[in-house]
Amino acid sequence: MKSNNNQILKTGDWVKGKSLDSELIVGYIESLDIPKGVVKVTVVTSDNKETIGKTISFLTKQVKRLPDSKVTNKEQLLFLIDLALSTGDEEWFIELSSKLKAMKQLVNGKC
Repeated sequence: MKSNNNQILKTGDWVKGKSLDSELIVGYIESLDIPKGVVKVTVVTSDNKETIGKTISFLTKQVKRLPDSKVTNKEQLLFLIDLALSTGDEEWFIELSSKLKAMKQLVNGKC
């Protein structure tokens, strides 16, 4: 599904956007309704604390897909691991944990 900025949106994509009440959100797409141009986003962070953890419907033009993260240091990995845990994304958690383990092995010279 295309949003207003011509990026293809799909389930699981991380997005940022503004609600009709101008609340900023960051979350991931739970589902898409292509004919209606609507995405359901599970909110992970927001300037309205009451929306965190809720799944909210947005028009595709209200959200923008976030670029894939390029993790470059341990602190970023640890933050993303916490995020994976808080969202219950086991596959992502395992992927990030293996990257952290590889980084630690590289630092300790055990490649």
